[in-house]
Amino acid sequence: MDEFSFQINHDEFLEHMFDNLELPNLVRKQLEDMTEFKIRQAGYTTAGSPDRLNVVRSLRSAHARRIALSGGDRREIRALKKELREMEVSPDATDQQRVIELRERIKELNAKLKKLPFIDDFDLKYNNMVKVPSPSNKAVMFCVMDVSGSMTQDIKDMAKRFFILLYLFLQRNYKEIEVVFIRHHTAAKEVDEDDFFYSRETGGTIVSSALEMTRDVINKRYSPADWNIYVAQASDGDNWEGDSSVCTKILTEQIMQKVQYYCYVEITDRAHQNLWREYQSVAEKFKDHFAMQQIKSPNDIYPVFRKLFEKKENA
Repeated sequence: MDEFSFQINHDEFLEHMFDNLELPNLVRKQLEDMTEFKIRQAGYTTAGSPDRLNVVRSLRSAHARRIALSGGDRREIRALKKELREMEVSPDATDQQRVIELRERIKELNAKLKKLPFIDDFDLKYNNMVKVPSPSNKAVMFCVMDVSGSMTQDIKDMAKRFFILLYLFLQRNYKEIEVVFIRHHTAAKEVDEDDFFYSRETGGTIVSSALEMTRDVINKRYSPADWNIYVAQASDGDNWEGDSSVCTKILTEQIMQKVQYYCYVEITDRAHQNLWREYQSVAEKFKDHFAMQQIKSPNDIYPVFRKLFEKKENA
């Protein structure tokens, strides 16, 4: 048996990891103010900037013009050459004066053809570019992570790995995508990427504070008429008693009607916690827009990620 090795670059590796994955329920949204346009080609024009010159179309036009202008002369040249050959093969009947006249005429016509310009301003053709309104499939992903005291360092590491995987997937597969990072313990806070993954702030657990902030940011900055809205939430499921029912109420009444997809990941190797049991009612009510998965160990992160974002054939 022979040993062999091969190498793949960064893009090829990510393409393999995220093959056959997508953001569920992604739809095109038409912007109300129609401020988004795309430049598209709409035929050709005889005037334009040099960078829009269509070389192939221009050369075709020049070739057609030369054929049209020189057609009569070329036919006459062919007829004269035929007559000249016939006279040269019959020397007895050759009229030297006629031969000279034929050769002079052929020379005159060839000189006339050479004076035809190879390309003229009239031949130049430019790509005609126009602005057309473009439907937008812009999307925003809310990454909501529990950083409370019940989240051990191992659980936080698994949550961060899940969100790093999600972040790479969004950057790799979607151009028009925004990411909102929200951390929470007893209070929620919108943070930047660096704070989201590296801040050590911790405290008690009130999950509803994160959902309230998510709701407020959506209402303020991301109209469902213009944006595909997604939420990914990671927690160990441990929540203050009574707050889980508040989370369910916020989700069912104020968030789920505005989002394309909401996924909840419970990171614990124990039995399901009270937040999971509360969220089951949300999953039953919004079957196509709400998904739940459990991560028990680091080995579960990638399989769970694929289950949450696998491409559906009937989509």
